[in-house]
Amino acid sequence: MTSLSDLQKDAVARALNLRADIRRFQQTWPTPNAPGELAPPFTWAQLERQLSSLAANPRAALMAPDLVGATRKQAAFKPPEMVLREILCVAGTLMDESFLDVPATRRAPSDIGEAPMT
Repeated sequence: MTSLSDLQKDAVARALNLRADIRRFQQTWPTPNAPGELAPPFTWAQLERQLSSLAANPRAALMAPDLVGATRKQAAFKPPEMVLREILCVAGTLMDESFLDVPATRRAPSDIGEAPMT
């Protein structure tokens, strides 16, 4: 039997963590027995555009594509309500005026466009 590479072990660990997250979510939020009304369909591009528009500042708006992309990559493996919750978390984060508002004294040199002093 061939042993797994570190990359394969990492992929297996991430898959197991995702499965555990989904199980916990479904235990907390079981699917209702009666089907409800469906939300209107929208595209990932539309979501990204709206989140960018709602962002509290330009730096946060620039993060919307990466956050939507990360959510999209995992969406096929998660229950729809779990994806909705993640979208709401992304929206709240991007709309938070204090998000990315780190005082200059605590920023890394690359955050403020300066080279580190040696």
